Amino acid sequence: MSLPLLKRIGSGASRSFSVTAALVLFTTTSHAADGTTINSGDTAWLLVSTALVLFMMIPGLALFYAGLVRAKNILSILMQCFALTAVLSLVWFGCGYSLAFSDGGSFIGGFGKMFLNGVTPTSVRADCPTIPELLHFAYQMMFFLITPGLFIGAFAERMKFKAILVFSIAWSLIVYVPCCYGVWHKAGAFLGLSGVIDLAGGIVVHITAGVAALVACVMVGPRKEFPSAQLMPHNLVLTITGAGMLWVGWFGFNAGSQLAANGAAAMTLVVTHLSACAASVIWMLIEWIRNGKPSALGIATGSIAGLAAITPASGKVGPVGAICIGSLSAILCWLACSKLKKRFRYDDSLDVFGVHGVGGFVGTILVAVFGSTGFAGGLGDFSIGSQLVTQSLASVYTILLSGIASFVILKVIDLTIGLRVSPEEENQGLDLAEHGEVAYNN
Repeated sequence: MSLPLLKRIGSGASRSFSVTAALVLFTTTSHAADGTTINSGDTAWLLVSTALVLFMMIPGLALFYAGLVRAKNILSILMQCFALTAVLSLVWFGCGYSLAFSDGGSFIGGFGKMFLNGVTPTSVRADCPTIPELLHFAYQMMFFLITPGLFIGAFAERMKFKAILVFSIAWSLIVYVPCCYGVWHKAGAFLGLSGVIDLAGGIVVHITAGVAALVACVMVGPRKEFPSAQLMPHNLVLTITGAGMLWVGWFGFNAGSQLAANGAAAMTLVVTHLSACAASVIWMLIEWIRNGKPSALGIATGSIAGLAAITPASGKVGPVGAICIGSLSAILCWLACSKLKKRFRYDDSLDVFGVHGVGGFVGTILVAVFGSTGFAGGLGDFSIGSQLVTQSLASVYTILLSGIASFVILKVIDLTIGLRVSPEEENQGLDLAEHGEVAYNN
């Protein structure tokens, strides 16, 4: 090939590269209606994070819980997760988003954005102007639907499907929405408090759901065989698979809550992973020492405890703090699941309160310690003492709100449509009794 030809090819390739680079730079940003800039990198990360959080619910949580129940109830769990995903997404579209993320009173938002009124593809929010508001709506919708998904494990195998739907809708609007409004929309101005720290849902998701789970399992009552018989998981392969999916999805849950693709999101992802690792190892060692053998169920449960605990703190703690929170959550959640439940004889079927309620509480309190700049790697500019008071009061307020509201809602449901299936239906299994199907054919 001649030298002039090579020069012409090289010149053409250079021009082509320059045009391509210009197009890439041109498409990295777009302008919203108010002149602010929508960043394509932030938008891409939130699109992925939204999918990851949905992945946590279906199939992650669905499989995690489905493997833990008996074979005659597996479809009921899968059905509940799918139904809640669909139903609560519509509730969020109708009024949930507006009540949680538009300006209103001191306790709850307004109705201006019902059915996404006024939200266009170029709309942005003042607190996250680099992503479209539609994406913020979609991302927060996933949190709205997965939170009631957590507490269905507490009353698995015995609550009516229609009662679950009614309870989940009412509870989400009465409990979840006000917590979301104060903690996230009003940036920590929660029930008269200010400066409450909760990046991704220790208060909004885990404490609320954990307390609701405890109240519900007590009000519905224990399974017929509890506590005399061992109610063993029917398929731990599904449970371990679901736990792995939850772990992966949690990166979108926590790191996505930074609402940007930046160093803060990277740190959040790292501390999320390290907390889960620490909790998994500690739970495994506890079982190994006490029982002589480490169990697959134990290490999976430990990972979820560590993930729940780091959730509120993941925006403020460094790697060392994350390992401390993960380790402490494993110890305290193990005690709640193995000792507290046995002592008070409540049938929290799949240990929702013991893992999510206790884990969320641990992380919400300990962010005041390990998130302070006084601790190695802490990123929070606050006094440990004053922040401990704020986090403790926020936790107590959340416990009272979720506990009282859950009791009232469940009581009304029990007096109208009833909470529990009949003894005959419970013996038969909810798959056949409630849905007319079986998961496994002999």
